[in-house]
Amino acid sequence: MARQRHCRRWRLRVIVVAAALLPALAAPGPARAATGPDGAPPFGFPFEGRPGPSTWLMGQMYGNTTSAFRRGDLWYAAGQGLHFGIDVLARCGTPVVAIGDGEVVQADWTARGSGPHNLVVRHPQQAVTVLYGHLLERPAFSPGESVARGQRIGLSGDPDVTCDSRPHLHLEIRSLDYRTAYNPALWIDADWDAVMLLGPFSDVHFARDLADPLRWVRGEDQPDVHFGGAAINRYQEAWPGSAADAACVVVGC
Repeated sequence: MARQRHCRRWRLRVIVVAAALLPALAAPGPARAATGPDGAPPFGFPFEGRPGPSTWLMGQMYGNTTSAFRRGDLWYAAGQGLHFGIDVLARCGTPVVAIGDGEVVQADWTARGSGPHNLVVRHPQQAVTVLYGHLLERPAFSPGESVARGQRIGLSGDPDVTCDSRPHLHLEIRSLDYRTAYNPALWIDADWDAVMLLGPFSDVHFARDLADPLRWVRGEDQPDVHFGGAAINRYQEAWPGSAADAACVVVGC
C-alpha cells in the first residue's frame, strides 16, 4: 500500500512538471518554411550569380538589426521596431529574378511594398506573398500573370531615386493577408553564413539585449513581425547603445 501511494505521488509530480513545461514548449518561434523533397527552403535568391563587388552584396538582414534598433521609431515603427525584409545591395539596373513560381498581385502598389517601384507576387502553395521593393522602373506585369522561379521580373533601383545614395533591393516575405512578415533566411535557399560575410554590415548585425544577450543574435533566429504590434526590442540596457558603439567594432576605438 505504501508503495502504491509513493507511485501515485511520483506520477502526480510528473504530471505537474509536464504541465508547467507545456507553455514553454508550445511558445511560438519564427515561422519556418515548408521544405521540398531535398529538405531545402522553397525559394531561391532574387539575384543571379555569386555575390561580389561587381554583382550584389548583402546590405541589411531581416530582424533586430543594429540599424533597425537605432531607427525603429522612425523607419520601422509599424513592424514592431524590426527590419521586416532583407536589403541586397546592387547597382541600379541589376536584373531581379523571381524567387519562386507565383502569380502577380500588382505592380507599383502604393499600399504595399517599397517605392519608387515595386512588385507583389502571391505564392499560394507556400501560403505567402513576396514583395520586391525599390525597383528602378515599373515592372511590365499585370495582375494575374504567372512568373517562374529565376525569371527576370524587374531591375533594382534606389529608394532615393538617385542611383547614388543607397541602391538596393528590399525584399519581404509576408503572409497572404500581409499582416505578418517572415524571416527570408528561413525561406530562401542560400548559404547565409557566406552571404553575410560580404557587405558593409558584415561586422555588425544584430542588437543585443544585455539582460538576455544570446536572444535574436543569429540570422535564422529572428522573430516574425506582426504589423501594428508593439515594439519588441526596446531594451533597458542594449548593445550597441549608440552608433559610436557599432563603429568601434568596425574601425576600433
